[in-house]
Formats: sequence, C-alpha cells, structure tokens
Amino acid sequence: MRTDDFKAPFRRRIRHLLPADKPWINILLFFLTIWSTWLTWGAWYSLSVIAILLAHEMGHYLMCRRYKIPATLPFFIPFPYLNPFGTLGAMIQMRGVMPNKRALFDIGAAGPLAGFIVTAPVIYFGVLLSDVTPAMSNTTGMNITLGESLIYKFISYLAIGPVPKGSDVLLHPLAYAGWVGLFVTSLNLLPIGQLDGGHIFYSVFGSRGFRFAPLFILVLGGLTLIYSGWALLFILLLLLGRKHPAPLDDATPLDRKRKILAVLMLFIFMTCFTPMPFKF
Repeated sequence: MRTDDFKAPFRRRIRHLLPADKPWINILLFFLTIWSTWLTWGAWYSLSVIAILLAHEMGHYLMCRRYKIPATLPFFIPFPYLNPFGTLGAMIQMRGVMPNKRALFDIGAAGPLAGFIVTAPVIYFGVLLSDVTPAMSNTTGMNITLGESLIYKFISYLAIGPVPKGSDVLLHPLAYAGWVGLFVTSLNLLPIGQLDGGHIFYSVFGSRGFRFAPLFILVLGGLTLIYSGWALLFILLLLLGRKHPAPLDDATPLDRKRKILAVLMLFIFMTCFTPMPFKF
C-alpha cells in the first residue's frame, strides 16, 4: 500500500521519473523505506510492513517473469512524516503489453494474494502481543481509532478471543502493520482503473463489462460523503481510473480455476475493506 494502495494513480505519474535499469536505486529506496517506517512506528512495524509490501510486489514481479513481461524490481517509496504509514508503498514498472486475459488476471491477483498471505499471521501474532486495556479507543499510540474489517475481527478473535466488555485492545506495532496490510490489500483490490482489482475485473468481464467500472468510482464518491478521507482517492480515480488497456488477446476467457480464484479475491476484498478506516 501500496503502501501499494490508493496512491497508485499518483505512482503511475512518477514512474517515468524512476530509472528502470539501475538496481542501486531500488536498493537505496528499499533501505530508505525501512528507515522511514522504522522512524514512524519502530522495528516491529517497519520489518513487518516491509515484508507485506515486498510479498505483494514480488507476487506481481514473479508473475511478470512467468509470462516474460519485462518488469523492474520493486521501487519502495519512503515517506516518514505527515503519513500514518511511513511510506507511500511500493510498485514495479512493467514495460510490455499483456498477452491475454489469463496473464492479466494472474499478474493482478498475485500481488494482493501474496500480501494477504503474509498479512494474516502478522495480525495474529501482533494481536497476541497487544495489550487489553480499559476502553478508550482502538488506538495505535497517536489517539487514532482504527476501523476494523471483518477479516481483522476474525483473526483477532482467533488470537485472543472475545474482548471483555469495557476493554479495548491497545495495538502492538506488529498488529498495526497487519492492519495496514489489510488496508493496502483492500485498496488495491478496488475494481477500478489499473489497480489490481481493475486488472481482475477486466480479465473476468472484458472490455464490455469494464464499461461499468466507473460505477465503483461513484460508489466511492458516495462513501466520501460519509467519510471525507476518501476524497483524494476519489478525485484521483475520477481523473485517472476510468480506462483499462486491452491485452493482445482480448477474446479468450478465463478458465474455471481462475474464475473460482476471482470469487476468492472478491471475498478477500469485501472482508478487508473498511468504510471508515481512521477516526482522529
């Protein structure tokens, strides 16, 4: 989040500023992002959120290698101040056209799926390390109340059981990293534009079905009326998220196993998404 996340349209704007053939840039940004996330929330948070972002981007990268689509190593984006994450996420840069819908689906789904697989145990062990305190707020240490997605509540329940009435969980930095991982996953799975969810949506429904994708932007606009924190994302996606390039083979449909996986990705999105992620 992405984080590899809602900054995706912004990141696409800066891709041309990132050298694609100088690995030392990737390495430098990687360590700067470790520094910026460490500075924001400490070692537990930094190493775990970096692991989540790295898993997400390597999922995309390895699928690109599988389909022989040229792609860079991940570019991490440090952002140590005025940001509750300490980073704007990470991304890879692809320099090829998708050969078909199956490649588009696999590349789009591999990132959030890999990130989610790493995120789930991070939440579990992070909640185990957290403190149950008298109820004030579900806070990260800066009086920020976090919205809890369905999957977060489920994993938290597995870790510590029901929270006693009148108590709350003061999150360990590891648990907060897991929360960020779910937040990043849900935003990347929005079925809009060239987000991962947009790739999946296009690969399932094709160009005709994708014409209805702007409806999701309007839904996000409706959420903005309830929670103003979505405003920037809504504006960016309204400007940049209404189109999706077609793969070379735009006719061959997905096979059955990919359609089943698409349903799983929809389930992950719905259980990870939090309509009101922050309350200050």
